[in-house]
Amino acid sequence: MARLVVSELVTNAWRHGEGQIILRVFRDTRADFAVLEVWDQGDGLPVVGPEDFEAVSGRGLLLVSQLAHDWGTRPITEGGKIVWARCAL
Repeated sequence: MARLVVSELVTNAWRHGEGQIILRVFRDTRADFAVLEVWDQGDGLPVVGPEDFEAVSGRGLLLVSQLAHDWGTRPITEGGKIVWARCAL
């Protein structure tokens, strides 16, 4: 499950973000979760779009929202953002 979440977050950063993409994975030992962070230098924030059964793309964040325990974004002071997700180990 975590591999799919990483794939979707990195793909989203590649398609909609800017600059370098950095992936960081670490363990949250308090709750026994893997924390996945994807950094990019774009200012645009990810948005879960409505389900469109005829669309050929656009379901990545919907999958992330359903597979991850929780997820969100936070700005980086140097510009850009981190999109993070916590997944069960």
